[in-house]
Order: sequence, then structure tokens, then C-alpha cells
Amino acid sequence: MKKILLGTVILLLVFLAGCLDKPTPEERLAEYVSHWNKGDFAVMYDRYLTAKTKKAFPEDDFVTRQENLSEDLGIGNLEVTYEKPGEDAKWDKDQPAEFNIRVKMETLAGPVEFDKPIRLRHEERENEKNWFVEWDPSYIFPDLEPGDEIGVSRTEAKRGEIVDRAGIPIAKNGTGYQVGIVPEKLDETRKADIAQLLGTTPEAIDTSLNAAWVKPDLFVPIGKTAKGNPARLEQLLEIPGVAAREIGMREYPYGPALAHLTGYIGSISAEQLEKLEDKGYSETDQIGRRGLESLLEDRLRGTDGMKITIRKAQEGLEPVTVAERAPEDGETVKLTIDAELQKVTYDSMKGEPGTAASVDPETGEVLALVSSPAYDPNEFITGMSGARYRELEEDEKTPLFNRFAQSYAPGSTIKPITAAIGIKAGTLDPAEGLTITGKTWQKDASWGSYRVSRVHPEAPNPIDLNRAMVYSDNIYFAQQALAMGKDTLVEGLKQFGFGEPIPLEAMELKASQVSNNGTIGSEGQLADTSFGQGQMLTNILHLASIYQPILTGGTMHKPTLLFDEEDGQVWKEGLIDPAHAEMIRSTLRNVVLDGFAQSANLADVPIAGKTGTAELKAAGEDRGKENGYFVSYPAEQPSFILAMMVENIEDNGGSDYVAAMAAEVHRYASGR
Repeated sequence: MKKILLGTVILLLVFLAGCLDKPTPEERLAEYVSHWNKGDFAVMYDRYLTAKTKKAFPEDDFVTRQENLSEDLGIGNLEVTYEKPGEDAKWDKDQPAEFNIRVKMETLAGPVEFDKPIRLRHEERENEKNWFVEWDPSYIFPDLEPGDEIGVSRTEAKRGEIVDRAGIPIAKNGTGYQVGIVPEKLDETRKADIAQLLGTTPEAIDTSLNAAWVKPDLFVPIGKTAKGNPARLEQLLEIPGVAAREIGMREYPYGPALAHLTGYIGSISAEQLEKLEDKGYSETDQIGRRGLESLLEDRLRGTDGMKITIRKAQEGLEPVTVAERAPEDGETVKLTIDAELQKVTYDSMKGEPGTAASVDPETGEVLALVSSPAYDPNEFITGMSGARYRELEEDEKTPLFNRFAQSYAPGSTIKPITAAIGIKAGTLDPAEGLTITGKTWQKDASWGSYRVSRVHPEAPNPIDLNRAMVYSDNIYFAQQALAMGKDTLVEGLKQFGFGEPIPLEAMELKASQVSNNGTIGSEGQLADTSFGQGQMLTNILHLASIYQPILTGGTMHKPTLLFDEEDGQVWKEGLIDPAHAEMIRSTLRNVVLDGFAQSANLADVPIAGKTGTAELKAAGEDRGKENGYFVSYPAEQPSFILAMMVENIEDNGGSDYVAAMAAEVHRYASGR
């Protein structure tokens, strides 16, 4: 009985085993395709390929090659599908099972898509009977055959240029010179001269000359020089053994005048590459490093063209293109800047530390944005030595520091705004004169040692708004501030944009502030704030902008720098009544005619404006440094407002020193 039972069990197991569904070719293909879509090449090779395939293609040919191609070709969004067989499909283990597959993917050179038949064969392997896939390189790309190689070529896109409002290039794709040495012709005694001219060192030149590939008669690159410096090139070429080749190079035609605005490009850093590699950057790319070159990188940078080709192993066959994407050049970005006005403004400052901004009062367009002194961005393109960079860093005038992005105490240039706020609040009557005597004043003894000082105690009484402007009387404005109260002054300044970001697209500018915390804590601070001292700070572009309502009858426009941005956008409105604006304009004209900006009192170019001096005195100092200001506009046809600040003018005649610089700009703008 036991034998009969045992035999019955064995027969039953054999019967059940025969009844179990073996994996069908479709099921095996579905598994294979699933691993393919995931990039599980090792699993595909180990578990799914026929013995013949494995014999023909070692694991490296299948696994490592496809893994490397996925990375090198930027393959993504891989989607492999197959055409399902009919429900009544039957499979003969002695015959291959054939399906149609579709392969779709994205590559660096664009999309690739192809259809192809695929076969599975039934094989017994290690006591396992199953269906296995036949494979060859054509399943990577249809025209790929054993022995062929896949190549990737890149066509560099042109970087977009930056142009001013008239289309004049201020950052362009120009040419320069690659300077090199032909070793067999070199005068060894002149290496130091070459190094000095190129801003490098003799040691660096030796490193280039000692490279493994160098031969006596070959041109060995050692540096670059800009096309705009022909004298340097001429000096270099006079040295035996030195030669030059013209190469493409970024050029900044206006040099230092626009340096802090344009910035410059340079080689991509390892840190930048790590962040931007998914955007197609490579270690050989140039990228914006400062200024608009950096801030507009996405618009200026083009998309390189890419081409994937199969180089055939068989001699005489042309390469096969798998995918190709044409290069897309970067965008040319047009600014509202007037490059010539910018240069004249920069030159007028004569290398003095300071900043200037000019705006169109009717549109808000930024016409000039200057930081003085500055560096020459072309030096960074040709290659700046460490010694030269340290020289710029250690220069006491800090040419690498962007002053138009900062904010400074505006001094008396804020007085027209204080007046406008008081007039609107009804606490300041422009015609009412105050009797003010002496050089200093304080409200009462509660102020302790604090007193308000004025520069011109000789101003004749009574002091009305016009005389207060002409003589820049701090005591008058302090008393008017006390009359309106701190809440009214703070709220009025906020309406002029203090304490909020400057809405200038593409630039990062420090906001103006009433104080460090946005409030005024004492009557002394209230007095100081009324004439632009205390903790008040103003950005130079904002300072130019807040004079707009005086010319527009109450409207301040949003500053714009990009020409394609809508101009005339209202930033603030209703700031000054038109009649009061006209009256303030009259006082600003009188500041130049009768006041202390006589260097701007040109007979043939009528100018209106307000001077200012901001004292920067540390505790315990009798006398500190002074920054001089002049905010001005053409009195008869106010087509622009120019705000200019120069540091450390205490020994140069005060704010009139700045007025003389501004007058040069007005003379240029008037065409006289």
C-alpha cells in the first residue's frame, strides 16, 4: 500500500508540474523591456540573453558600453515598448518568437526613435528551460554594427551680445590675439619682458614650453591680449620668437566706464559646474562671472549644437548621423543705457571714488549707472595674473567695489523731498519765513549736547523755502521736520519708496532706508533725517528716481534697464501736487543761479539741482570724511535726471566739486 501511495504522489507531482504555466516569450520580453527601461543592463545580460549572444558580445560590450553611452550621450526618458501578440498566439519552442519593439529616447542631440523586430529563443541553461533574447549593437542604434564607434561633436553657439539703447555693443563677440612662442626662435633673455606684458610669470611660461607635446618649431600658446591694446601686441611681436594668432574673444569696448554694469565672463568654476551640469555646461565653457554677464546668463548663453554619429568600421563608408541639433545663439539683450552718456559721466568723475545714475523722468528708463573707479573687464578676458588682481584688491580706491549697488547717506539732496512731504502734510508753507539766527540751534535743553548746525549762518532772514534751499539751511529743515512729526516724515519717505526693494529687473541694488529699523526714535534723529543724515541711506539710482515727481507733477516711474521692458510703469503717484512741484523746480533752479553750485551755473546750459554733503564722522572725531552730491537736470528741457556722488570731497571745495563734474555731463548732453 505504501508503494502504491508513493507512486501515486509522484505521478501527481509530475502531472501538476506539467500543468504549471511556463513563462511565455511575451512574459520574458516584458521582463526584459522593464529592465531595459530602468537601465538594468547587468541584469539583462546575466538573465535574459541567449548563449550565442553572450559568446559574441562580452559583458563589457553590452553592460559597460551602454552605461557609458547613457551618460555620455545624455540619454533620458528612455521608453521601450513592444507590440503585444494576439490572444490566440501559440509558441513553438523549436522556433524563435518574434515581436516588434519601439525605442524612444532623448539625447544631447535631440530625440531618437526607431522600430525594430526582436527575437527570443527557447534554450535550456543550468537545468532551466526558458526564453532568451537575441541581441546585437543595432538595439542601441539601428545602424550600429560590431566594430563601429559612436562619436559626439559639438558646435559652439555664439554668446548673445549686450547693446545700449542705440544698438551700440557694450559686450560683444569680437576678436583678440592668442600670443605664443616658437621655442627655437625665442630670445631666452626676454622671458621676463614677455611675462610682464602678458601679466604672467617666467615660471608659467616655462611650464607651457616644457609640455610633453612641445617641439622647437611649434607655436606654444602662453597668453592672450585684447585687440583694443595694439601697443602691447606690437611690443610683444618685437621680441624674437613671439608670434600671435587672431582668435574669437569677448570684448568690452567701453572698458572701465561700463565694467560694473556689464561685468565679464570667465571659465566656469568646479562649483558652478557641479550646480549647472544638468543645464549642459561642460568644464571648457565660459560663463558670466559678474554684472549683467552673470545676471543675464540664461538669456545670453546659447544652446550648443550637438551631433551623434556612428563611425563605421568598414573602410569607405560615410558616418551615419543618429541625431543632430543645430546650435541656437544667445539672445542679444538691449539696454536702456546710453553708452556715450555713461562714458562721459564716468570720465567726468576723473577716477574719483563715487557713483552716478541717470534716469529719464518721463519713462523711468535708466540712462547711466556708474561706479568709479572701475577695472577693465578686458583684462579678465585675456587672463589676469594673481599679482594684478591683488593690485586691484589693494587699491585704496577699491575699483572692484560696485558703488551703484550700495546705499549712502544722501545729505542735503534729500531736502526737496522733505519739503514735498511737509507741503503735502500742510505743515510747511513755502512762502512763510522763519527767523533763524546763529550757526547752531536746538529745540530746548532736553536735547543735551546735540545741536543742529548750518554752513551758512549769513543767510538773510526771514528764511522761506527758497532761501532754505539756496543756502541749504539744515536748521530750517530740522524745524520743519519737528513741525510735521516723525510719523508724517517716515510715512512720506515710505511713499517715495524708502524701505522697499528697488524694482529694477536684472540688477541687485541695496534698498534705501529711513533708518536701521525703519523708524525714528528721537527728535534729534528726526532733525538729522530731514537733511539726509542720521541713519538714512539712499541708493544712487533711487536718489535720481525720487526727483522724478518734481518734474512729472507727482509721479515716480519704476526704473527700467532692459529695453524690451515696458517703460512708463508707475511706481508711485500722487506724491506732489503739480503746482507745488513747479514751485520746488523754481527753488532748484535758484540753487544753481544764486546758491553754492556755481560750477554748474553755465551761461549756455541752464541747470537746476540740489547739492548735498554727507558727513561721515566717527565718535570722538572733530572732523570726518565728507561725500559730496549733486542731483541735477536740464532746467528748460528736463530730459534726464543725473544723481552724482563723490567720496572724500572735504578738501576739494565741497559739493561744488561734484557740480563741476555734473556740468560736464550736461554740456555733453546739450551738444554744446
